[in-house]
Amino acid sequence: MENSCIQLNDLPDEILMIIFKKLTNMAVLYSLMDVNKRLNKIVHDTAFTNRLTLYASTTDGFIVPLPDYILDRFCLHILPKIYHKVKCLNLESVSIKRILLATNYPNLTGLALYNVQDGIVLDLLTELHVGVNYFTDILYLCDGRFNQLHTLYVNVYQIQYPNLIIDNTKKRPNLKCFSLYSITETYAYDDLIIPLLHRMSNLEKLYLYLFCEREVFIDGSEMKINIINHMPRLNTLTFNIHSSIYFNNQINLKSNGDIQKF
Repeated sequence: MENSCIQLNDLPDEILMIIFKKLTNMAVLYSLMDVNKRLNKIVHDTAFTNRLTLYASTTDGFIVPLPDYILDRFCLHILPKIYHKVKCLNLESVSIKRILLATNYPNLTGLALYNVQDGIVLDLLTELHVGVNYFTDILYLCDGRFNQLHTLYVNVYQIQYPNLIIDNTKKRPNLKCFSLYSITETYAYDDLIIPLLHRMSNLEKLYLYLFCEREVFIDGSEMKINIINHMPRLNTLTFNIHSSIYFNNQINLKSNGDIQKF
């Protein structure tokens, strides 16, 4: 029987995909990116580009930085070509800054950080889009630790009075854009949401989507007094606020036009 030698190019794409999926995405991209057109097309598949773990692990389980020659290839040649496909990054502290600054990641939705040193990541984040369960989580985000943050979008499940006493007074002068979205009804518009907004006096853009129960409707006059007058730099205000009032006596209901007047 004659000896035979089968090379990668001799295998169909389906077999190559099965083989490559046995490897880490980092290994596939580092070894095969730009080898030839066919392999290049395969390794650009989202199976290998959506989620990247860019650190090494020792035999005893410690997370360590990638060798410089591997990190150089990723930052200079690989990431700039697949930046729009990256959705999740797993990074360690030494190389965080270089990887995050290597390119833009417009579709990044997940970022896992390991061996993080205090202050490194917090000083890098300027824009944050998060979903949280409780209003308490928003207070932690706004406690000053993200001192470079200028844009914050928050989708919060519940806006209720926290069990813990957390400072809701410290100013956030660097914040320029804030969005608060919640689909559950809250009774704490005046006690929690308004004090939070008063901490953001330099906001230029504000987006509110809320369901509130109050003794009176939230109209344009109320928003001007409690929000707009406290934000001299505000130039964009977009809101969809559902106000609920439970009453026994007849009252005059405001029209949409009344609510939108400032």
